[in-house]
Amino acid sequence: MVRANGAVSLRELARVVQTSEVTVRRDVRALEAEGLLDRRHGGAVLPGGFSREPGYPQKTHLAAAEKSAIADLAAGLVEEGDAVVVGAGTTTQELARRLARVPGLTVVTNSLLVAQALAHANRVEVVMTGGTLRGSNYALVGSGAEQSLAGLRVTKAFVSGSGLTADRGLSTTNMLSASVDRALVQSATEVIVLADHTKLGADTMFQTVPTEGITRLVTDEQAAAQDPTARELDALADCGVQISLAPLGPPAEPSAHGGQPHAPQVHQAPPGPAGMRRAAPPGAPLPGQRRPGVHSGLMRPIATGRP
Repeated sequence: MVRANGAVSLRELARVVQTSEVTVRRDVRALEAEGLLDRRHGGAVLPGGFSREPGYPQKTHLAAAEKSAIADLAAGLVEEGDAVVVGAGTTTQELARRLARVPGLTVVTNSLLVAQALAHANRVEVVMTGGTLRGSNYALVGSGAEQSLAGLRVTKAFVSGSGLTADRGLSTTNMLSASVDRALVQSATEVIVLADHTKLGADTMFQTVPTEGITRLVTDEQAAAQDPTARELDALADCGVQISLAPLGPPAEPSAHGGQPHAPQVHQAPPGPAGMRRAAPPGAPLPGQRRPGVHSGLMRPIATGRP
């Protein structure tokens, strides 16, 4: 499956072979010891993951349910009349399908897939960058794309990537894609990263957004259920990144203003020692206490998108 798709999630493997994720995780560990694949948080990829990028057909099948949940929650961050930029990726493509219902919206993008998802949205204006087409992800890249973004100013940027760590921020495997993503986020007041749990803790060749440049991370709830990714979330929250967790269930009810779910409420605590912002939701435990069902030490804003 990894050879066919480039990457695969433990959840999908467990479903296909009809066994538990614990068993799959053990077998993946053994395959990694033989050099047949590289483990990632929540999944596995072919060896050489720092530079290798799965193609679009492979990406669409990886963590599909998680990407849909993330898109549902992220769409609630967009309001009527907003101007936003949306980068390339399968998760941002899912977001674009939901943004088609927001009236008066202007979307700037370098992604043909995002533009296609919004092509028939009568109330949404789509502005495409110039550039050279990169066929593997249907994105416009190069100096033409970057120059067309010069002088642009929007409220929010929604971007994805190949990996996300607290130490290095968002990264990708392709230099041209990284350059355009950097130009996209420079135009925005807020930078919102869309990344499912399989990308947390993964580090790839080219940095796109440093951790201090990320306003919010929208990921799926499985990220808080596994120790490695839960620790990564905690480290990101310590760096001032707001964390929103999307539930892997039915989407929230649409709101009246534009057909989107309400934006998640994130509560930010005052700055802590050494200027580090440590966020906690209402009703958070006192120091030394642990909330049931939450990884010890996680003191970060959690928004699930549920009513």
